[in-house]
Amino acid sequence: MGYHRPGMAITTAVGIIPARRAATRFPGKPLARIAGRPMLEWVFAGAGHAKRLSRVLVATDHSEIVSACHRFGAEAVLTSPEHPTGTDRVAEVAAGLSENIIVNIQGDEPLIEGFVIDAAVAALEADPAAPMATIVHPAESSVLDDPNRVKVVLDQRNRALYFSRAPIPAALEPGREAPYWQHVGLYAYRRSFLLEFVKLPRTPLERAEGLEQLRALEHGFPIAVAVIEGWQSIPVDVPEDIPCVETALRAREQV
Repeated sequence: MGYHRPGMAITTAVGIIPARRAATRFPGKPLARIAGRPMLEWVFAGAGHAKRLSRVLVATDHSEIVSACHRFGAEAVLTSPEHPTGTDRVAEVAAGLSENIIVNIQGDEPLIEGFVIDAAVAALEADPAAPMATIVHPAESSVLDDPNRVKVVLDQRNRALYFSRAPIPAALEPGREAPYWQHVGLYAYRRSFLLEFVKLPRTPLERAEGLEQLRALEHGFPIAVAVIEGWQSIPVDVPEDIPCVETALRAREQV
């Protein structure tokens, strides 16, 4: 793959938020109301504070979401309704862009902040051999057994070793627990790698865990990781997650 030239500089980055109207577990999720505003608007507003992005786009499969984006000032691109994943949707838009870094900002992360996105881009910049980067933060014990909260183990260079819905690593020796990291579903890709990644065949571990980032690891591509302290992700997987997000938003306003 020609995704990387050693020493290449990151010059431009664009953020793309994939938004699918017919989500399986939560139909209409991108426009679900959170504190009176569509969830997608919260994501777009948070991404707008990233200093490393030249612009932020929404990639969607439905005209209703395009209209909603226009109402709150977001640029939206209508994509094929046939894409199996948000990454495929992002790649369709990325194919027509000139920026050399594409940041996939999940549309169900209403607490996303600009500095988190900047950290992912910086991690990619700091690891020239990695074609993609992502984010983790310390995992609270309450989420370790929640399969909707993905856990990660890292090597000593802050590259991902494995992602799982299970609580990893196992703590077999009392008092010698390794840190638990929760994954944030945000990815910074070198554009040329993203366009190749979506063509790679799906892999056994990817299918078993339902985590497409494992496709990169199983095909031998490293994933750089930025560790974020003092910030917590609360992704919206089901409607019951919304009150937790609203509580976190109220707490943020009081800081």
